Amino acid sequence: MNNSTKYIFVTGGVTSSLGKGIISASLAKLLQARGYTVTIQKLDPYINVDPGTLNPYEHGECYVTDDGAETDLDLGHYERFLNVSTSQANNVTTGRIYQSVIEKERKGEYLGKTVQVIPHITDEIKNRIKLLGKTGLYQFVITEIGGTVGDIESLPYIEAVRQLKWELEQDCLVLHLTLLPYLATSGELKTKPTQHSVKLLLEYGVQPDVLVCRSEYPVTKDIKKKLALFCNVAQEAVIEALDASTIYEVPLLMEKEKLDEIVLKKLNIKSDNALNLDNWKNFLNKFHNPKDEIRIGIIGKYVELKDSYKSISEAFIHAGSINDCRINIEWIHSEGINEENIKQRLNGLSGILVAPGFGNRGIEGKIAAIKYARENNLPFLGICLGMQCAAIEFARNVLGLKDAHSREMNPATSSPVIDLLENQKNLSHMGGTMRLGAYPCEIEEGTLAYTIYGKKKIFERHRHRYEFNSEYKKNFTEAGMVLSGINPDAGLVEIIELSNHPFFMGVQFHPEYKSTVENPHPLFVHFVKAALGNK
Repeated sequence: MNNSTKYIFVTGGVTSSLGKGIISASLAKLLQARGYTVTIQKLDPYINVDPGTLNPYEHGECYVTDDGAETDLDLGHYERFLNVSTSQANNVTTGRIYQSVIEKERKGEYLGKTVQVIPHITDEIKNRIKLLGKTGLYQFVITEIGGTVGDIESLPYIEAVRQLKWELEQDCLVLHLTLLPYLATSGELKTKPTQHSVKLLLEYGVQPDVLVCRSEYPVTKDIKKKLALFCNVAQEAVIEALDASTIYEVPLLMEKEKLDEIVLKKLNIKSDNALNLDNWKNFLNKFHNPKDEIRIGIIGKYVELKDSYKSISEAFIHAGSINDCRINIEWIHSEGINEENIKQRLNGLSGILVAPGFGNRGIEGKIAAIKYARENNLPFLGICLGMQCAAIEFARNVLGLKDAHSREMNPATSSPVIDLLENQKNLSHMGGTMRLGAYPCEIEEGTLAYTIYGKKKIFERHRHRYEFNSEYKKNFTEAGMVLSGINPDAGLVEIIELSNHPFFMGVQFHPEYKSTVENPHPLFVHFVKAALGNK
């Protein structure tokens, strides 16, 4: 392979939510399994600078990288599939592009020129696309373009791709993901929407090299032939993407369709490297053939939208597989539970996880669930706000501080066991100002946390404004709460646990962000093990 980085663009047509992120991650996995170095980036057409200020109902989970970028949830898929960290450079939004161009214009960097979408905005997009390639770390950079071809917001991105196709010549490839709808009345798959989608791409000056067709039914040779003819694509480059039972099946489906071979051939790369997906297949085999089955409750306020907790549900899949166990998640809305119905609502569960979040809604339900778990030896894991609720519950019901609360929910509380971080007190902007990214945590030996991690120093990712109030450390430890993880620089309490309980732990950070197929997160692995013991 020559030394230049190869750029692969993934666009979508016909409808959104077809799974561009999963196709991008699957292709990347196949290339990685052949020994190539690969990274994936996401270009998001919305004008928010990042998804950090977006409601989960709008955009699903906000994923956080080691370097503190608040990003699209697709970056979670990239990391889970590739087992490689992403960064700020892997997610670009229209808001960030315009912000950068406007700042340059204000500084006078355009030498008095009229600043326009072409070339200034498209140049900025191209620079961001090539940023990862210029590091010299990657042989392939896969760029997923959010939205659907024809969206007004996506136009500058498609134009940037058109320009790069000329500039990069042999080092560039466009993969177009589309839908073949099935019409029950006529009993056939229809190719017309895909034809229109490709026609639209061609109007913008972009010819796709590979077509990946999402479908509920097998795509026949005749349909592939027809699509090849109408879309100017080689017949072998029309790929069938059937619905899969789990996203982790998709790399194997794409391998069967020879997607990686076609991509390498189109980029004139002769590869002698055999594909090695042994670990992946082993994981899937355990996933499909579990020896055991348990129910775990996830208690949160966005449970009707599962994408809000995407990384958590995926972390359970990884931890379940390694424990030879299928985890059936029960999504429990925290607004619908209270001390009266809690026993009945948690009946039959082997463990509960209290989810992260912001704001007052559903807080008392979370606290009621934690009290029940603490008093009835039900394995419990609290993440971020879930850990803070555990501290509030303990303060109220063990320390007897009846008014204990977080200043986020009750600014007037007389016992603020959870308080605003010092550096958050005078902020005027919401976006990108939380405690974000990976921070160190020192773990006390002889604790459950130490058993789980097996080391004294860890780095975990954060996304929060409020923290355990250090003034209450002594009260908590005297009453039996173990403060087993502390941030060495700021003295923040990161992990709380109870030693007289099968598994009771709250963590201020987000362990779910670091769980991958090949590296399940130890916290989830041990929590699942404890839940299995409580079956």
